[in-house]
Amino acid sequence: MLLDAGVVNRCRRRVHLEHDPNMADVPKAPTDPAGAQRMADAQAHRRAVADRLARGLGAQWAEVPTGESAADRERVTLALLSAGAPYVWGGLLPADPLGGRRGGVELLVRSPYGGYVPLIVVRHKVSDPGSGARTSPLSLPYPGGARSDPLRKVRPQPRDQLRLAHATRLLQASGFAASGRATGGVIGMDADVVLWHDLEAPTWPNGRTALSEYDARFADRLAVARAARAEADPLARPSRIVECRTCPWWPTCESQLRDTRDVSLVVRGEDAAALRGIGVSTVDRLAELDPRAEAPVPLVGMPFEDSVLLARAWLRGMNLVRRVERIDVPRADVEVDVDMESFGDSGAYLWGCWLSGADVDEGQGYRAFATWEPLPTEDEGRSFGEFWTWLTGIRVRARARGLSFRAYCYNELAENRWMLSSAERFAGQPGVPTVAEVKAFIHSGQWVDLFGIVRDQFLCANGKGLKTIAPAAGFHWRDPEAGGENSMRWYRDAVGMDGEAPQSDQRRRLLEYNEDDVMATWTLRSWMSSEGAHELPFAGDL
Repeated sequence: MLLDAGVVNRCRRRVHLEHDPNMADVPKAPTDPAGAQRMADAQAHRRAVADRLARGLGAQWAEVPTGESAADRERVTLALLSAGAPYVWGGLLPADPLGGRRGGVELLVRSPYGGYVPLIVVRHKVSDPGSGARTSPLSLPYPGGARSDPLRKVRPQPRDQLRLAHATRLLQASGFAASGRATGGVIGMDADVVLWHDLEAPTWPNGRTALSEYDARFADRLAVARAARAEADPLARPSRIVECRTCPWWPTCESQLRDTRDVSLVVRGEDAAALRGIGVSTVDRLAELDPRAEAPVPLVGMPFEDSVLLARAWLRGMNLVRRVERIDVPRADVEVDVDMESFGDSGAYLWGCWLSGADVDEGQGYRAFATWEPLPTEDEGRSFGEFWTWLTGIRVRARARGLSFRAYCYNELAENRWMLSSAERFAGQPGVPTVAEVKAFIHSGQWVDLFGIVRDQFLCANGKGLKTIAPAAGFHWRDPEAGGENSMRWYRDAVGMDGEAPQSDQRRRLLEYNEDDVMATWTLRSWMSSEGAHELPFAGDL
């Protein structure tokens, strides 16, 4: 049995299901279009980086054809490594039957002392502003060209280091690993430098090195897969975790979890494991505990009392329960609901607002501030500047008339990130505020995060996302496919990112989706301020 690098980042139960011969014909969830698009984007990014490196490295560059069979790709890779090719792109390394490994890597870089180090190309950020990362320019993509970078620090991306560790073990098994400390490089989304990782440094929170963490995870997943293939007693049982949202095996696991009324249906991850460890393996057993008693085991996801009450609500079919007798939502004379749309880490292309409340010489309703130039683009600064200018104008006029003002969003992390980032990246452009001005606003009482209010004042059996909570207030999105993941695909079509003509209907779709998002927050907080919300069950009565 041979496993690829991806298993170390997958749920143990998924590894079991993927290798259980009895599950071969079991229906799985349909492929997530947004996930497929992300993979296509990553492939296009890798190709663009490869072409750039090939131009710079010239005759030193060698590439393994991708359209060949696995056996042929492995044969070509071996020939290039044996010949000492300086840079080998798209190599498929010899399988390691003893270790149970297989796989390749984007780039193999020959060390001056012989042997190769792995380098991967990823479509996410690998560094943050700071200092101390070891980087080399793209013109020198080898560890010997690395220096301590005064402008960058390493952004934690465990999956990258684990992939590099997998490639390193394959190189070692085939006899082509560079001597000395195990090292691997990453070229990220910005593709401006190579970031180098010392895979033998104890950089993990548990004190392990990337290699030792990889070894422990891979050995575990290999044992799980072998037990599944042998149809032995499973080494991994289903348990709901974050990964379940996009896993093709979720229908199978969900059915099993509901049949057993597993405790992970109301608590997740570590908390479910901790509760099972003391014999509380079902929702029913958790609901029987005294919520006012001392927690029998430490929980990290939520207070023990909340977990018990949530279990009782789940058993009664209650999706939403009040934690407080009276719901408190800060309101104002003039109110603006804000929702931002971004495209991955490339930028924020749309700021949508819904103005309501007292008359401040502005027509109430929806406004959108957008750029339809493909991100990244300087035009993003223009649209953000126009949004900030409009929002500031509303605040100023409200204050001049002696009216109170508040702006609302749902989960401020995204909006805060892009307001601060835009202020920094587009400093000096018309209407763009300073970083200090943005910080003053988001830390003021005028900026209200409804997600935090929902978290503090409700127990939510099926999650706290806006798409889950707003329907309780009577709101429904017009588009049946409305969602952040699908909006990524719509955006590509709206701006013609894939070489096709920009599609105006997809622009309208995005604007309508954004308008519904801000209307959802308006509807939700209006409902929370009404007597209707107080008709929900009260946790104290459970």
